[in-house]
Amino acid sequence: MAMNRSYHAVLIDLDGTMVDTAPDIVAAAGLMLKDFGAAPLPFDMVTGFIGNGVRRLVRRSLDAAGLGGHVELEHAQSVFERHYAVTNAELGRVYPGVMTGLRALRQHGYRCACVTNKPRALAAALLDKTGLAAYLDGLVAGDTVASMKPSPEPLWHACRLLDAEPERCVLVGDSSVDVAAARAAGLPVFIVSYGYGSASGADLPRCDALIDSFEALPAILAQALPALRA
Repeated sequence: MAMNRSYHAVLIDLDGTMVDTAPDIVAAAGLMLKDFGAAPLPFDMVTGFIGNGVRRLVRRSLDAAGLGGHVELEHAQSVFERHYAVTNAELGRVYPGVMTGLRALRQHGYRCACVTNKPRALAAALLDKTGLAAYLDGLVAGDTVASMKPSPEPLWHACRLLDAEPERCVLVGDSSVDVAAARAAGLPVFIVSYGYGSASGADLPRCDALIDSFEALPAILAQALPALRA
């Protein structure tokens, strides 16, 4: 099986990159707010809160619902996570091309790890339920190391798990959080065109490639990245 000699590993974001998790998250947020006597927030609003970890999503949801300062954040987070454990992988879907792309990466000899700001318990359950876990060699979640993306630490930790030098890895994500983390870690970064953070186009000038499907990854890794490092 041929492998690009310059790049050995691919680090991959989860929400908005591999899985459209917004329906599950929005449903859980709505149930949390209902428990505190508030109405659900608009779908697009909650989707905009995704990407910086559960705690920040819960805090922003409480603030948007007018509950900020009235509900203890730790308690609200536990309520959200209880609901999300039920809705997780129930309404969302794996994006088209992701399974095929991951399978092709494995066939070409690349090692892959998921790097997400989602807590490990929720991320691992999602990867198992969707079948994505079978194509991944590691998981670095929001509570695996002391800091989350955009810190470079989760990316470096993933590189160590895969026994790959950072200069031989690339990150695939969907948002400015992923771009910032990759830049801080010294990794090239690809942004998917369909993700939650990509719609505005704000990330596009700063990423190294824009991809429409994971199916394009093996070819891009084989051809584009060596040029980026030249």
